[in-house]
Amino acid sequence: MYDKDALIGLMRQKALRFGEFTLASGKKANYYLDGKQVTLDPDGARLIAEGLLDLLLAAGPLPDAIGGMSIGADPITAAVVTMSAVRGTPLRGFMVRKQPKGHGTQQYIEGPVQPGQAVAIVEDVVTTGGSSLLAIERAEAFGLMVVRVLAIVDRLEGGSAEFARRGYPFASLLTIRDFGIEPPAADPA
Repeated sequence: MYDKDALIGLMRQKALRFGEFTLASGKKANYYLDGKQVTLDPDGARLIAEGLLDLLLAAGPLPDAIGGMSIGADPITAAVVTMSAVRGTPLRGFMVRKQPKGHGTQQYIEGPVQPGQAVAIVEDVVTTGGSSLLAIERAEAFGLMVVRVLAIVDRLEGGSAEFARRGYPFASLLTIRDFGIEPPAADPA
């Protein structure tokens, strides 16, 4: 059973750091969430998998698969795939490579998925949504239908709005407000 408070506590203890950081988006921030400290922790992996599977089940029929940009999404995908088997709601996983493999199929997409299948994209922390948008682009180029985007934490810095603008339903287990942090004010237009 998903325990939001337990996930918040684990994220506070193992992943949340304060200081000066440059995020993957290029933005500067005074805090950082190192998601791998929790996605690769046994309790964290279980909590995340239970929560994300609950979000998927609440949204309607399960997609055929879940995956995202390697390497950040890989432990999340593996945990959700495993939990789906435990719960009797099987879901396959896939990985989106940053670069195509230089041999074999030379694909960006790896895993037991086929063109035409419905998939959910997953990410640990969403800021602008750039990593997920790249994963979406590559998944769709492969022929997958992206039906949902999920994250562990939404930093509330534009990613969820960008997914909505592009027509991708988005949900996260937590937002940065769950840690008592307010997102920066939007830049004036």
